[in-house]
Amino acid sequence: MKKSANVGELLFNGVNYVLLIICALATLGPFLYVAAVSLSPLEQVMRGGLILWPEKVTWDSYRMILTNSHFTQALWVTVAITIVGTAVNLFLTVTMAYPLSKKRLKGRSVMLFLVLFTMLFSGGMIPTFLVVKWLDLLNSFWSVIIPAGISAFNLIILKNFFQGIPDALDESARIDGCSNIGSLVRIVLPLSMPALATFTLFYSVGHWNQFFSSIMYVTDSNLWPIQVILRQMIIQGSIEEFQAAIANESIQTMPTTIKMAAIVVATVPILCVYPFLQKHFAKGVMLGSVKG
Repeated sequence: MKKSANVGELLFNGVNYVLLIICALATLGPFLYVAAVSLSPLEQVMRGGLILWPEKVTWDSYRMILTNSHFTQALWVTVAITIVGTAVNLFLTVTMAYPLSKKRLKGRSVMLFLVLFTMLFSGGMIPTFLVVKWLDLLNSFWSVIIPAGISAFNLIILKNFFQGIPDALDESARIDGCSNIGSLVRIVLPLSMPALATFTLFYSVGHWNQFFSSIMYVTDSNLWPIQVILRQMIIQGSIEEFQAAIANESIQTMPTTIKMAAIVVATVPILCVYPFLQKHFAKGVMLGSVKG
């Protein structure tokens, strides 16, 4: 009986490993293709077919987009939006979740109801646009940050996590003379690093990948993030300005390799954020999910 159980367990684990490997290859395959095409010479790309490894590595496409002022400007705009936007998101989420985690707060249930209401119903695109216009945020850096200043879902999760911190810690801090802000900064936040790391990753990825808000609220091309530029290159095929940036006739590139190089440049920076938060992410992603 025990032998058959071991055989069944080995078979189950083997099937799981095979499925996980297939899923990993399916996930990694498209990115490997994009990276290979971006580094491939013109002759190999012109032949068509699936490219998983360049015959000869060429950096012409990367040199072309990284020397284009419009592309690099969009990249810096995206970095600024991600850093500032994530900081604003965390500040607003923490400062609202902490008071709502205290049952002694008057009007707490009403505030929680209003937060939950926004998860089910929203004003819609046109009313949001009118609010942004009324606040005189159109065509500004803040038009893509303030409207998305806080996530109701993340707020509820962080509030539940704060509720899980023993009240005795807060009470002892208050006895020692800490104010509410002092207790938050000195006790609650250091204990909340897994949750904060998780929400930092969620917010930063959201800001890095956003493009719809910029299309809606920004008409100045100098304030466009990198995702809007990619949208123009891939969907609309607006690559003339990148082709015009080629000053040396010996550079051998084509629109496909330029697009792939732009995708890699726009993807790698946000991927580099994950290793720094990974040790907190696995634990933090489940925090507050089982506590009411």
